[in-house]
Amino acid sequence: MSAVPVPPLRRLRQAPRHLLVCEKGHARHARSRHAAHVRDHAYNCRVSFLIPECGVLPEVLKSTIEDLGEYYLVRNLSIHELVAHEFIDAFVKKGSCYALTYNTKIDQDNTAALLPNGKLILSVDKDTYEELGLQGRPSRYSGKKVMRYIITIDLTDSGFHPDSKKHNRVLWALKEKKPLEFDFLLAWYNTGAEGSTLMSYFSKNQIQALKPKITFSTLRDLQCPVLQSNELQGKPEESCGTEELFEWLGAVLNQVSLDNKSSSFLSTYCCPQPNTMVEKAFLCTITGFIIPEKIIQLLEQLCCYFGEPKLAYWLTLTVHGFADSPVSWRENEHGFHKGGENLYNFVIFRNLDYWLQMAVGTNDDCPP
Repeated sequence: MSAVPVPPLRRLRQAPRHLLVCEKGHARHARSRHAAHVRDHAYNCRVSFLIPECGVLPEVLKSTIEDLGEYYLVRNLSIHELVAHEFIDAFVKKGSCYALTYNTKIDQDNTAALLPNGKLILSVDKDTYEELGLQGRPSRYSGKKVMRYIITIDLTDSGFHPDSKKHNRVLWALKEKKPLEFDFLLAWYNTGAEGSTLMSYFSKNQIQALKPKITFSTLRDLQCPVLQSNELQGKPEESCGTEELFEWLGAVLNQVSLDNKSSSFLSTYCCPQPNTMVEKAFLCTITGFIIPEKIIQLLEQLCCYFGEPKLAYWLTLTVHGFADSPVSWRENEHGFHKGGENLYNFVIFRNLDYWLQMAVGTNDDCPP
């Protein structure tokens, strides 16, 4: 039986594909992959955690949040400066260096990202690709007529040394043949180095040190779904499943009312059943350029929250990636399509079991 083509107007009304991958584990298990999943998601713009039955944040969590560190905004930075061996030796080979173009649109503009493994990824339009003359591949989300290309340069490759043909070719392409200049967000993680080194290295550029923005709020009389750590899919009349929790959490983080009032023009959503009413819940939201190493530290302190008896049976940690990043997890190509979603959420239970939910939109591979 042949397929019936979908008319263009009807296709526009179709909901875009979204993918939600869920797994469960235990935070203290020797083979737990929770830290690896955090480490693989390099570019994060918002981190939120929600703790039911909590009115005041413990001091150790406060200090962890305050220790998120600085990141930097460098204006009009020529990308060839990131392939200079002075930069590679000082930052790429001596820690985890993160760079992401700022205020660029992944589906319209040229964009770039430097991963902590030393891979420099350029997502460029067809004209720029042809002018650069560097080897790349067509974007997976460019359509039948290829209009976007992905170029990956391994700055740590043993063949990419100052006197090599490979290095000279790349430097010439980015400096002479087709100079590319962007505003960049930059961060560097190295436990044995001063955080101000990036500031001094780019002192000749217009560089600004920034700190993540942190907001605290207490939610009153919040309906929370009943969860059981060993029931990922939920049990009728006993507990809610992972998809129901994910949808509920999205409503809470976006301050959508859960009252299901017929008079509401915005939402008739209500908390899934079964649920319980908590008198108060603590919500913290952090926005900025937040690196995985700091998220791992926060995740560990949230696990330690249950080291002493607590009323809460579970808490959540939600991390949103940049919508216009060239990659989502690892080196997986990321596209915007209609929303650019790439995010993950941990549900950490009192016994340190966890659920991990990883979500992407249409133009993304399945999360690892």
